[in-house]
Amino acid sequence: MLRTLLGALAGMVVTFLAIMGIEVLGHVLYPPPPGLDPMVPQQLERIMATQPAAALALVVVAWVLGAFLGGWVAARIARAHPRIAATLVALLVMAGVVGMIMQMPLHPRWMAVLGLLLPLPAALLAAGLARPRLPA
Repeated sequence: MLRTLLGALAGMVVTFLAIMGIEVLGHVLYPPPPGLDPMVPQQLERIMATQPAAALALVVVAWVLGAFLGGWVAARIARAHPRIAATLVALLVMAGVVGMIMQMPLHPRWMAVLGLLLPLPAALLAAGLARPRLPA
């Protein structure tokens, strides 16, 4: 059980790093308009209104890919309970999506729906792929 918890913890770290990395890439590809700071909540609404759908989709990709990569790492470390470790990672991502939607409800509904539906299947797929292969 300790390996499962350690796997989940390592997976969560990988998830966080993956999501942050992809979101930084998104800010490079789709920078906010000049003079607007995404850290100021009042300005965030104007930034969101000007962002193309591809920029918003990249955020969803970050959540899903983060859940996948973190789920894979969690499952590889957990060994005995890979699905449990990967599920914990996915639940963390989903909790982050809920928190973000509650904090900034101006996100399009499709982002919330996809952010809640896709991380768990992505993490479980990764857990399935992370199983050690039997020698031929």
